Amino acid sequence: MFRKILVANRGEIACRVMRTAREIGVRTVAVYSDADAKALHVEMADESIRIGPPIAAESYLNIPAIIDACKVTGAEAVHPGYGFLSENPEFVDALDAAGIAFIGPSAESIRAMGLKDAAKSLMEKAGVPVVPGYHGAEQDLAFLAKQAELIGYPVMIKARAGGGGKGMRLVQNSDEFSAALEGAQGEGQASFGDPHVLIEKFIPTPRHIEIQVFGDGNGNAVHLFERDCSLQRRHQKVIEEAPAPGMTDELRAAMGEAAVRAAQATNYAGAGTVEFIVDASDGLRADRFYFMEMNTRLQVEHPVTEAITGYDLVELQMHIASYGNLPFEQGDLAVFGHAFEARIYAEDARRGFLPAPGTLHHLDFPKDVRIDTGVRECDTITPFYDPLIAKIIVHEETRELALGALRAVLDETRIAGTVTNIRFLAALADNKEFAKGILDTGLIERNYAELTKPVPPSDAATALAILKNLGLPQEVGNDPWQKLVGWRAWGPAQHCALIEHNGEVLEAKVTLYDALSYAVDIGDTTTRLCFHDFDGEGLVEINGKGIRANIIPVPYGVVIFIDGVDYSFRFLDQIAPESETASGDAVHAPMPGAVKRVIVKTGQSVAKGDALIVIEAMKMEHTLIAPRDGVVAEVSAAENDQVEDGAMLVALSV
Repeated sequence: MFRKILVANRGEIACRVMRTAREIGVRTVAVYSDADAKALHVEMADESIRIGPPIAAESYLNIPAIIDACKVTGAEAVHPGYGFLSENPEFVDALDAAGIAFIGPSAESIRAMGLKDAAKSLMEKAGVPVVPGYHGAEQDLAFLAKQAELIGYPVMIKARAGGGGKGMRLVQNSDEFSAALEGAQGEGQASFGDPHVLIEKFIPTPRHIEIQVFGDGNGNAVHLFERDCSLQRRHQKVIEEAPAPGMTDELRAAMGEAAVRAAQATNYAGAGTVEFIVDASDGLRADRFYFMEMNTRLQVEHPVTEAITGYDLVELQMHIASYGNLPFEQGDLAVFGHAFEARIYAEDARRGFLPAPGTLHHLDFPKDVRIDTGVRECDTITPFYDPLIAKIIVHEETRELALGALRAVLDETRIAGTVTNIRFLAALADNKEFAKGILDTGLIERNYAELTKPVPPSDAATALAILKNLGLPQEVGNDPWQKLVGWRAWGPAQHCALIEHNGEVLEAKVTLYDALSYAVDIGDTTTRLCFHDFDGEGLVEINGKGIRANIIPVPYGVVIFIDGVDYSFRFLDQIAPESETASGDAVHAPMPGAVKRVIVKTGQSVAKGDALIVIEAMKMEHTLIAPRDGVVAEVSAAENDQVEDGAMLVALSV
């Protein structure tokens, strides 16, 4: 076994690899960009080394810098994680030339599976079923249009390079073909530097089922059963599970054998995933699955396979890379129970899953459940990398129990400081079709409106936010005199407050009966609250009923958690002007948001109070104004940029 490895990645997967390495006595080296200098994976490693600025092309994709880091630290091998350089054959070649082992397949295997058209031709030769289509070199419009007619509409146009749904177009008829082809080719060129496309028959009720394989590089391979990854948004996975619901022994055997043949066709070494599209229009049948692609790396969703098999896949990767053999045979493997993985992202599901970078001012997960994460409380999700916060993995005896466990963990997870997809995941876990195991890759799109429907704040949540805006309740001791708020001849003390939720401004009147008892009036609704040693978490009596609540302060206001639902409120100052103000020589974002308009430019003179920039946050536009007279020295944001709380947007000089 290696004594020291370098993890050429960041975030959750880097931490995941390091945990296993530590357990088996392997020392680790972290690499980091300037944006990750204080990241969790840097803290976890035995050694760390800087490799460049935040831009991935100059750091995590910088092959010479990573090889230099191996040489400086004496790392014997590199684990690539997923993403970045994990499927880059030139990286593997460079490591080989430097005498450094790669914990993964050979460069030849990666190249064989790197282009979809070449991979499908190889699979056909290996006897692996592929989707009917055209995978050839000819790219002329008229020729491809003719192929689409022969295949039969609807068809899918796919860029042969890359993944993640880029360069893909669904074409329903010949009238749409030309424009769709142009779009797919343009996106393929822009994303992967390759405009080449292939055309395939569209499967109307597709299930995305993949098979985990391991090979030893000597022609031997096994499979560790399947994962169902059909729940996707924008062709990217959201919730995965193993085993696949409705899977038959016949289909599992057929898909497993096909996946093993695929691995053997490239003399595969290490962990790989063979992805299939399954036509589920007539249930799961052994004659209706088709090779889609092979991912020559560890998958994000690998923990569900670990849960149902009992094997640590990262440890298996290291074992094969060290010893060149498989530690088991196919007959040694079996499925135990059912597992789900849900990916928590900093993203706004209601805005098309737009990334939402920001600081995690509060981060709390339930205990006794597997959480794979690369962040801590007060860490920042930056705009430079994937907005993944964490993965929740649950494992129970049955699918029903596992889905119930997933719902419970989502309800008990508390994250504040940026927008997350937790409520979207909870709604998805509650979807009736999904609960019955009736799913396909179009489920989210069909149910998008329902899954992202905003939940109006409850009276209890709104009242708690109003009180928090006023700094109530204040901590009091056991002395009953401290609970008094002062006698007034004209009745109990009253205060007014303004808050905003999802663009709606709410004005409230608060009546204080004593230091722990209040009435909050908003319009015609009165909510009465009574606290008993409440410190921001626990039971509060609301309208005579005990409710468990969490009150999480954030820089722009407060987040209230009640009954598994979070509500974000922004505090408003009743005496401040409508536009946002700033002081000093710079204007900063008052909260995470999107830049809507940049009004000024560098070198422009401005007067105190002039509008500089407009950001949108929590469904409301906020105009940021000049705090003084001066000249714009720097504008550090552009329209449509996502900015985090506190980010400097405009700097002023004298």
